[in-house]
Amino acid sequence: MIPEKSTIRRRGIYLLPNLFTTGALFAGFYAITSAMGGQFVTATVAIFAAMILDGLDGRVARLTNTQSEFGAQYDSLSDMVSFGAAPALVMYLWAFSSLGKLGLCAAFIHMAGGALRLARFNTQLTSADKRYFQGLPSPAAAAILAGFIWFSIEHDYPVEIVKYIAIALTITTGLLMVSNFRYSSFKEIDLKGKVPFFVAIAVMLAIAFVMAQPQTMLFLLFLGYAISGPVVTLVIRKRRLHGRKS
Repeated sequence: MIPEKSTIRRRGIYLLPNLFTTGALFAGFYAITSAMGGQFVTATVAIFAAMILDGLDGRVARLTNTQSEFGAQYDSLSDMVSFGAAPALVMYLWAFSSLGKLGLCAAFIHMAGGALRLARFNTQLTSADKRYFQGLPSPAAAAILAGFIWFSIEHDYPVEIVKYIAIALTITTGLLMVSNFRYSSFKEIDLKGKVPFFVAIAVMLAIAFVMAQPQTMLFLLFLGYAISGPVVTLVIRKRRLHGRKS
């Protein structure tokens, strides 16, 4: 009688989604090194590149059915570098180095907010409402800082004039990441379904506007998303209060 072969579970990691995660991690690292060399526009573009790669790794994992606990943890560590440490350090090198402890504190608040945001997100993966994020997502917070730097450089705004606005933005993004404000996750949007023709035209026009003035449109787009959190939260609370009264 031939003995049955025991099922051996091979250990390893899925290559494809983790390649995108590694690319996002490298983009965050490259943003830091570019800022150290004074190439701040390159640094901000690298942060936006990290955002694109970070968005792709999860979608690729779901499409190819290659989700794993390792991938989720690796993605969080990559996010911490690309959207926590990188924008904080780039902002510090660009505007805060002359502000002493105030600049150091503001940069740290953003970085710490990103770390706390990611830790809370990981602990709520199974219980959170998939339609909303609790707190401003770290990629959006990073995009606000990167967009503001790119916007200011493109319009030749002196750092001495805008550095206090940068301080306020950096502290605010750090606090919004650990807030209880709800932000739409856009996961309810069905990208595979059919849409009216005018929707396709609207998307093309939106892309054209962003490509024409990326430094301005990206900053305003993510700034508007940050503002939407408190607005959405207030609307939801008012509806609940109105429902209880009725």
